[in-house]
Amino acid sequence: MSNHPNRGGNNTSRNPTADEIAALRRRLGLTQAQAGVLVYSSERTWQQWEAADRRMHPGLWELFQRKTDTFAG
Repeated sequence: MSNHPNRGGNNTSRNPTADEIAALRRRLGLTQAQAGVLVYSSERTWQQWEAADRRMHPGLWELFQRKTDTFAG
């Protein structure tokens, strides 16, 4: 499945690490519930991303960064 956006070597986007997700949220002073609202996810899903139980899609990471004016892309 080399045409999938999360597979193959040509893609510059990547899944953020759990530490990156938690660090940015804390820096912004947001709760997990507040951060989840920004990307249309539940608080539980956000908790799973920060616990590294689940990977956040690069598109949601970019959306979160754009909505919080922290996108450096």
